[in-house]
Amino acid sequence: MLSWRPVARGIAISIVCVYLLAVDDQRAGKRSHREKDHLTKDRAVIRTYAAFLVLGTLWGSNFIYMKWASVFLSPGQISLLRVFFGFAPLAILAWRKKVLKFEQVRDLHHFGVMAALATAFSYFTMAKGTALLPSSIAGVLGGSPALFTSVASVVLLRNEKMNGLMVSGVALGMAGIALIARPWAGFASGSAISGQGIMWMLAGSVAFGLSYIYVRRFLASVNLPPLAIVTWQMGLAFLMLLFSTDMTGASRILEDWQATTGLVVGLGLLGTGVAFLLYYYLLDRLGAVAASGAVYVAPVVALIIGRLVGERVGALEFVAVLIIFSGLALLEFGRMTAERRKESVVTSSALSLD
Repeated sequence: MLSWRPVARGIAISIVCVYLLAVDDQRAGKRSHREKDHLTKDRAVIRTYAAFLVLGTLWGSNFIYMKWASVFLSPGQISLLRVFFGFAPLAILAWRKKVLKFEQVRDLHHFGVMAALATAFSYFTMAKGTALLPSSIAGVLGGSPALFTSVASVVLLRNEKMNGLMVSGVALGMAGIALIARPWAGFASGSAISGQGIMWMLAGSVAFGLSYIYVRRFLASVNLPPLAIVTWQMGLAFLMLLFSTDMTGASRILEDWQATTGLVVGLGLLGTGVAFLLYYYLLDRLGAVAASGAVYVAPVVALIIGRLVGERVGALEFVAVLIIFSGLALLEFGRMTAERRKESVVTSSALSLD
């Protein structure tokens, strides 16, 4: 006859073993979930910074595409076709996401100003300046709007101030631009770097700076989806350029497949349409300051591409480029320092209230 104690002991041990196995499986499941979460987060981070690098590459590549197209097209024609092929994917996405509303028409005058400043005029000046300059130099100057935005913010916005780092960054950046422009050498046509080309690029940078101030003053309180604003902006810019551009002879670009592909795919679809989509993806993931940091990748890409296609930049221009980069870096460090100070002030104020 079997004693009940060994049976009970065996059952108890079995129950304990099953319980321990279940707990271990549950812990293993939790561990796998954690690992999956970490893996998902790691992939999201990789995707985000890959988008950051791709955006900087797209922006930096635009200058060589404009350079190729300038052999066959006028600056106005380049700008019109760029806006058209860039506007198409934005309009499709805006329609699918249903961000365009009829009531937004009441802000049409604001969208019109942004279309004129930040798109039609700026794209025209970039195309004009790039036609007169090496694409690498145009790319470096194309990354300078941050300098003019900072100056315009202090002059036109009461609450904006620059700290010492930002002032030093702006001064250094301006010195680098002056070194490239060499105003003391005049605007002689035989000059290695076209003074007129530099002035066109700077005019576009100033327009970008003023458009940023306009957004801060008049569109910050509108509270519209960024995709809606940029779709209105691009659409109105297309109409402006359509009615002001003579397209006679534009078909000549079809004679060169490289220039055609660069304009349609590189500059239009990728460098404008997809670049805007990537920018707003990064805006959602990283915030405005970090997303705009892709602007600092673009000049590096433009320099590399210029070197690869055989553009020759003198030692003086190379030094000037380094000075501009240093100025932009100082400006960004100064901006980050100012943001941290604001956050610390807000935190200390909240603690004092508690």
